[in-house]
Amino acid sequence: MNYNNYKDISQFLLNSKNIVLSTHKNPDGDTLGSALGLYFILKSLNKQVRLITPEQASDNLQWLPSYASFVVYKSEQAGVEQLISDADLLVHIDYNAFHRTGDDMAQIFEQSKNAKHIIIDHHPNPQSGFAAYVSDPSACATAQLIYNLAAFMKVDLDQNIATCLYSAIITDTGSFSYGMEDEKPYLVAAALVKTGIDDRWIHQKIYSDNSLDRLQLIGFAISSKLVVNKAERWAYISLTKEELERYHYKSGYTEGLVNEALSIQNIVAAVLLTEKEGIIRLSFRSKSNLPINNIARKYFDGGGHINAAGGNSSDSMPVTIERLKHHMHVYKEVLNKVEL
Repeated sequence: MNYNNYKDISQFLLNSKNIVLSTHKNPDGDTLGSALGLYFILKSLNKQVRLITPEQASDNLQWLPSYASFVVYKSEQAGVEQLISDADLLVHIDYNAFHRTGDDMAQIFEQSKNAKHIIIDHHPNPQSGFAAYVSDPSACATAQLIYNLAAFMKVDLDQNIATCLYSAIITDTGSFSYGMEDEKPYLVAAALVKTGIDDRWIHQKIYSDNSLDRLQLIGFAISSKLVVNKAERWAYISLTKEELERYHYKSGYTEGLVNEALSIQNIVAAVLLTEKEGIIRLSFRSKSNLPINNIARKYFDGGGHINAAGGNSSDSMPVTIERLKHHMHVYKEVLNKVEL
């Protein structure tokens, strides 16, 4: 299987008449920016293209160009179902399997018979059975692959495309602080900035436009909910549904919070646990060469990259914390061998 098949992907895009681009659930900057970047690329080629997402993005990402074009499954279920039914090409962006869109949308995708499905993604181990793939875990973000696709298709980058892709890259790399294996992300970012986008303004919109509620939630989490295991070199923060609601939680409020725990001196792994809709979501981060995605994949029905991964638990918060403590304790020798 060719997992870097820009030729077939471009042919599907050029030959299809009704294209739908989909993001994953809990849409972050990469899935949104990559989908919007490809949306503008296809619009420049006069293609019929629509955007769908399982749920609304956080406030700090809704300023992205043409974000309002997304049809949101959570509020417009029938509309999303109709778009999927009418499509002849479904493009799955920044996720590697149907279930990453949530159970309901995954079922709709699985039942869609009229469309080809293709993946553009940088997460490992993509689901089999898709018509074509651009799947490259060495890329810092899916946006890097969209940039490559634009170059392959000889599409000139305008400022809308560049703004979306640049936003995707900085959010998925923590402003170039992790997830990069070589110099390519810097070269791509330079090419995007060269189009004339205002990179400082983009950083401000994403990182410096906080609500008071969000800052107070972060303060509470760090001062009252941070637990540090110095002996095993890891830390975690847990936030219950009631605690989130106390600060009028919105999507995106806890973005980057796990990195604060990871930033503690001599800590090599950190986990954020949040309770949402009866599910505990776990966000894993690690330093150096520690493969934190192994724990997410093996024990919490998740996965991701070596230094950034996610998982879920249907257990209660106390039970999930105890499970996490157990698995991290088993890994203590690995944690203690990490060199910083």
